Amino acid sequence: MKHHFGDFLDRADDYWTIIPNRERFAFIADSVIADKDNVKILTLSKSQSKEHWEQVFDCSNLEELTLHNPCREQVKAICKLTNLKRLRVTFFRATDIEFIGDLINLEEVILEYVSGFSDLKPLQRLTKLKSLHFENIRRVSDFSELAGLKSLRYLHIDGTIDWKQPIENFEFLKGLPNLEVFSLGFIINRTEHPALLPILHLDKLKKIKIGRATFKTNEYAFLKVGLPDVEGCDWDLCWEYNDSFEFLGKRAGYVNKNSKNSRKRCNEFIATFEEMIEEAKEIIKYCG
Repeated sequence: MKHHFGDFLDRADDYWTIIPNRERFAFIADSVIADKDNVKILTLSKSQSKEHWEQVFDCSNLEELTLHNPCREQVKAICKLTNLKRLRVTFFRATDIEFIGDLINLEEVILEYVSGFSDLKPLQRLTKLKSLHFENIRRVSDFSELAGLKSLRYLHIDGTIDWKQPIENFEFLKGLPNLEVFSLGFIINRTEHPALLPILHLDKLKKIKIGRATFKTNEYAFLKVGLPDVEGCDWDLCWEYNDSFEFLGKRAGYVNKNSKNSRKRCNEFIATFEEMIEEAKEIIKYCG
């Protein structure tokens, strides 16, 4: 699926200050930069001449860089930019992401359509990292190397509508003590219920963003019980959508609003969900 260039970052707080995706080309260095000392944001692409993109190393106050469909020479060279605070990489096939690990002052990182690598360990060197956005990183399914990012406050993991990002398990959440926002898009969960049990370790969690059909229904019941004060845990059980009532949960089904059994079906689903609530209470009592 073609990248949307939209901006789906949660900018309600101070998690993200990086420019919106659609603004990236306004900062591309395709001519000589006159006042390099005042440059704080740049975009590099392999379409630029070497003469123009290498100006990035003369911009001593640069804070933010977008690598949009870059060449390998550009990616390899940015390890010199150790003062960078914000980095976006889009459309790049990387054998590894060691180049990111050298940028020790990074606070915000976005990887979109970056494929070929599977090891997230270089991110552990980013001790100032507060916000991390993954979208369509196709070789990754093990996110355990995120554990230990003690400064991380915002995490989003996503695929696309036609390719869902696999996640082996959510144990890594135990190692993110300061996480405040946990957001999931198009993902495939590979763990049995309760897959999100580790989320109970997030004492500072303020908000979750999870779609209605991401998990089976019992995971939503678990979250509702386990995270009573966290924003985003109040889903409609029978969501009115067009001519139907859609039930909460992956493959939970729906009923036509005009069906003579619509009220009965909704009430049955609500009753089932209440049973799941009780089951979740027992799980949390003995395992939480």
